[in-house]
Amino acid sequence: MPMQAHEIEELLRESFPDAEIQVAGTDGVHMSAMVVDESFRGKNRVQQQRAVYAALKGKMDGPDGELHALALTTKAPE
Repeated sequence: MPMQAHEIEELLRESFPDAEIQVAGTDGVHMSAMVVDESFRGKNRVQQQRAVYAALKGKMDGPDGELHALALTTKAPE
């Protein structure tokens, strides 16, 4: 079953409660997200994106993953 934007945001909000989070997409399979959070400060992009994927709790894993593709932007606040 595809994931809706609000479901993705809810999962991300659990791990990043103070973040600026924007999720977009209409088909529930190919989505985009931007996560701006203080916890990313001092981390490289790979570390930031791994943290986001961990927050998604396996929703992108395996052939039955609910979320097929997520264009992801991560950064610390300016």
